[in-house]
Amino acid sequence: MLCCDRRMEIHGKNQIGGIFSAAGRRTFQGFDPRLGQAIEPAFSEVTDEEIERALQMAADTFPAFRDASHEAVSGLLEATADELVGLGDSLIERAMQESGLPKDRLTGERGRTVNQLRMFAQLVAEGSYLDARIDTALPERQPLPRPDIRRMLIPIGPVVVFAASNFPLAFSVAGGDTASALAARCPVVVKTHPAHPGTSELAAGAIARAIQKAGLPDGIFSMVHSTESAAAIALVHHPQTKAVAFTGSLRAGRAIFDAASRRPDPIPAFVEMGSVNPVFILPGALQPPVDNLARGLFNSVTLGVGQLCTCPGLIIAGDSDGFRDLRQKLTALFQSATPGTMLYPGILRNYEESATHAASIAGVRQTRSTAEAEAGRTEAVPVLLDTDARTWADNPDLVHEIFGPASMIVRCHSDADRMRVAGALEGTLTASVFGTPDDLLRYRELIALLETKAGRLIFNGFPTGVEVSPAMHHGGPWPATADPKFTSVGTAAILRFLRPICFQNMPQAALPVELQDGNPRGIWRMTNGRLGRE
Repeated sequence: MLCCDRRMEIHGKNQIGGIFSAAGRRTFQGFDPRLGQAIEPAFSEVTDEEIERALQMAADTFPAFRDASHEAVSGLLEATADELVGLGDSLIERAMQESGLPKDRLTGERGRTVNQLRMFAQLVAEGSYLDARIDTALPERQPLPRPDIRRMLIPIGPVVVFAASNFPLAFSVAGGDTASALAARCPVVVKTHPAHPGTSELAAGAIARAIQKAGLPDGIFSMVHSTESAAAIALVHHPQTKAVAFTGSLRAGRAIFDAASRRPDPIPAFVEMGSVNPVFILPGALQPPVDNLARGLFNSVTLGVGQLCTCPGLIIAGDSDGFRDLRQKLTALFQSATPGTMLYPGILRNYEESATHAASIAGVRQTRSTAEAEAGRTEAVPVLLDTDARTWADNPDLVHEIFGPASMIVRCHSDADRMRVAGALEGTLTASVFGTPDDLLRYRELIALLETKAGRLIFNGFPTGVEVSPAMHHGGPWPATADPKFTSVGTAAILRFLRPICFQNMPQAALPVELQDGNPRGIWRMTNGRLGRE
């Protein structure tokens, strides 16, 4: 078992149900993007046998976890939060080393991770997420009697979670996907991201210790390392896997989604992949001065070196004196920008290739920072691209996300241009609109169109910064996510890992406690069409 007294140690092994395992011969190392060098120790690549063992343990322990009390599950989530806090600076320092992200950013990310674990703990204790519905029998109803019908949500089964590269804590081993799956009483097998394996092992140890404290079976959580796509597909294809959660690139997300769909028994794959997060600036917002708007846009684009899924990659505005002033100020800000360290060499290479390709298209101009990126430090230079609505709409390559500190400003000559750009957008996580109340009335057709494109509409604000709260929706039409009905942030994220079951004429003693007469847990339920706790 994992030893609590040695919780800061990093062993470079997989964690199969609370037991360290290194059955394979292949290894890889983490990488410090600031120094351009590998980090000790070496990490063991997961084998097929270890994948089999992890998912079989998940399946074997699912019945016990499914029947665990809400107190035990809530306690597990609270204990995981406590264990992460207990790792102290060791967790932050390892994440800094592996990601190149600054201490303040990672400290805030740990706070977000801890808060969402506690948020799900409260949700489990409160119980309304089960969506309990009761229609009592009507034996005298004519022409046919109505049976007693009761419905609620139950866990779907073992879930495979793929950690994201850009959030080593909040979208990783102990992040929102894992928290919401465990809250749903689904065992979890996490495949770490190879960009931060040491951070992942520390977080996995925190979960393992929390499981022991909660008195739950060790097999409800495993963590495996791999740099190979074959291992990812094996996890998706395993017959015991019942759902998948992924955040990453369009290419990898599509491969995960396709693998889940092509199984003999297809399973849901909740994949978040790419988003341009357009910002529409209406005439009322282009009245002078535009300095704050320009600075806010620049800060949003370059926040985290542009490595946020809500980075504003498209700025759309009508041609006017205000537009030209905004473009001039943005150009100056990008020219004086400081290069920043990206997460790992591959993500930098993809950024440079995408930005260079977009700039090579006829009708597109670019402004690059005059500062030189330092060789060996995985640094990216911020880029502002500039074009008009016709050029943008006529070149499909410009529609796609450039993941990194880049944005494209698109000049519109008419309202029809705005609508043309909005209509050509792919699905996106967010769409932002800057303007006055009168602008919003005048452009309500544009707003209505953006509702069909985005998962979150933002007014007079920037898309970066995703509040973790019950009302948040972090999703959107393809290719933002595979299924726009679901979110990966907020309490509704738990719904991805639940399915409905209906009981008809079931004896009281055989019903789940949440559906029994008298409502022993005192949760909110829909009874004969009325919401209450009776």
